[in-house]
Amino acid sequence: MPYIDGMIAAVPTANKETYREHSTMAAAVFKEHGALSLTECWGDDVPEGKLNSMHTAVMRKPDETIVFSWIVWPSKAVRDAGMQKVMEDPRMSPDTNPMPFDGKRMIFGGFEVLVEA
Repeated sequence: MPYIDGMIAAVPTANKETYREHSTMAAAVFKEHGALSLTECWGDDVPEGKLNSMHTAVMRKPDETIVFSWIVWPSKAVRDAGMQKVMEDPRMSPDTNPMPFDGKRMIFGGFEVLVEA
């Protein structure tokens, strides 16, 4: 069964193209280190909840857009090894390739696939 890394973040709306470029580069690095695919989605219809929502979860500011992303790996073992290589890859260094958003407000986690239809 595949293994999924999921993420939501708030990206400055003005950084949409920069985010696309950053994600395209990152996708190549992730795939080089074992990922099957990487999908990045730009928020279009993300309602604000009365109690909680993606907006409050990432402390979205008025000039930011929610992004929802996932990486598909063949297995958790491949993900664990691949993620270590990605984090050590100089192309992913924040010094040479800073994220175009506040990574401290990003929410992420690894998920075992339960249903795939």
